[in-house]
Amino acid sequence: MDSSFENDSSGVGVIDKAAMVMSALESGPATLAQLVSATHLARPTAHRIAVALEFHRLVTRDSQGRFILGPRLTELASAAGEDHLLAAAGPVLAALRDKTHESAQLYRRQGDVRICVANAERPIGLRDSIPVGATMSMQGGSAAQVLLAWEEPDRLHRGLVGARFTATMLSAVRRRGWAQSVGEREPGVASVSAPVRGPGGKVVAAISISGPIERMGRQPGRVHGHVVMAAARRLSEVLSDASIG
Repeated sequence: MDSSFENDSSGVGVIDKAAMVMSALESGPATLAQLVSATHLARPTAHRIAVALEFHRLVTRDSQGRFILGPRLTELASAAGEDHLLAAAGPVLAALRDKTHESAQLYRRQGDVRICVANAERPIGLRDSIPVGATMSMQGGSAAQVLLAWEEPDRLHRGLVGARFTATMLSAVRRRGWAQSVGEREPGVASVSAPVRGPGGKVVAAISISGPIERMGRQPGRVHGHVVMAAARRLSEVLSDASIG
């Protein structure tokens, strides 16, 4: 493991030490002894910093108990790509609306709710109007299914408490790549959603279309699932390209 680190200091000691620990883990898993050797920190200090980073999920442990970089870093990297996502969302949502003739939305999860971060509404006729910034429950709707279906098992099962969908339904969502809702979120409204993925493959958003059941039918996914999935792939490619650039 590389034991050389920049001598520059920000003047905030604890931040510098945390950065040293994470930099040491960049090359792969490390025991506490290896962290001490790489960072030249005192053993108690290295342990204290690593455990604090672990609490915030910036560091975690592998199956052998070694320290490794944690999942929070991937989540933050995905969030950093949100500007690219929103910049690309407008044209993709408009194209999806024009192809399906239904209102289109993009949702991101925030804690126990999902937020509409972009939309393209159907200009005329009966429509499901969801303004940007609208906060909605994670307990119903096809977008909620998509945002929960690929979560880690413990978070998935917690999310199912009180939900109007089941683990079996989420398994089907993962298998076919899209979710549908018929009156689940709101009586008379149907929707179809698919996952937008960040560079690491994590689901970072859900792209959806929604409208009245009388027009979308009782099996809207069979009609629109492939189109919504194609739009989700286009947005996922935007995030992948942004990470490379």
